[in-house]
Amino acid sequence: MSVAVAEKVVCVTGAAGFIASWLVKLLLLRGYTVKATLRNPDDPTKTEHLLALEGAKERLHLFKADLLEEGSFDSIVEGCEGIFHTASPVLLEVANPKVELIDPAVNGTLNVLRSCTKVPSIRRVVVTSSIVAAIFNGKTLTPDVMVDETWFSDPAFCEESKLWYVLSKTLAEEAAWKFAKENGIDLVTMNPGFVIGPFLQPTINLTMEIILNLINAFEISSASGRYCLVERVTYCSEAIKILQELYPALHLPQKNAEDEPPMPTYQISKEKVKSLAIDFIPLEMSLKDTMENLKEKNFIKL
Repeated sequence: MSVAVAEKVVCVTGAAGFIASWLVKLLLLRGYTVKATLRNPDDPTKTEHLLALEGAKERLHLFKADLLEEGSFDSIVEGCEGIFHTASPVLLEVANPKVELIDPAVNGTLNVLRSCTKVPSIRRVVVTSSIVAAIFNGKTLTPDVMVDETWFSDPAFCEESKLWYVLSKTLAEEAAWKFAKENGIDLVTMNPGFVIGPFLQPTINLTMEIILNLINAFEISSASGRYCLVERVTYCSEAIKILQELYPALHLPQKNAEDEPPMPTYQISKEKVKSLAIDFIPLEMSLKDTMENLKEKNFIKL
């Protein structure tokens, strides 16, 4: 006599994004049924790559949801055991920071979490934050400084410095932790740095992100708190040098205004993230994978 296996149902918000698309792919491969939310599920440029994934026909369901619409996630998260919240605007230049960045990031996160409080079956929420929510606090970053999960960016410093994207991620994570504590939600945040690599979606996103091992944050019962996800700290000049060595035919600028005067790097701790069995892809390999992927999708010619 065969025994039916209980369906594992999770929700991924902002499913058309870089990290989210890879997350949906891996969740499907691991046998999960995935409820994926998008602002416009009728846009084929946002959905075709998801619908083509292995297991999508059987276990992927697309839903329309708006971060700023109260309750728009209520029916979607019903029946889920885990939520992966990745949806948040990524913009470096904005005319109205509050409207374009801060409100969607903060209120969107809270809207998702409020929906989660209405569903007893949800056992963990994994939120994609950013390393920028840790390092911008006015402290001097030098080679002997080790940033770890206890670091939090200072909203006042971010606002004074007009670091609007940083402020949006900082306030959103701050609000998430406060709400989770007040409502007994098992929350884990992943704080990646600038991540690059092959992408699944047909359009290029701002940071050229690669898959991060978010699933382990959900499946490993000992996971808790925040996780810094940075392979190493560097500046554009080093990336340019690596690219020039990998592709001698490229004629890249040898200097970048961002690096003048030369800025010292600092360290970001990998101690805590080791518990999730996450292995970082070396910068050199990620740059090569990125370039080959851009070439394959005809964004560049090499």
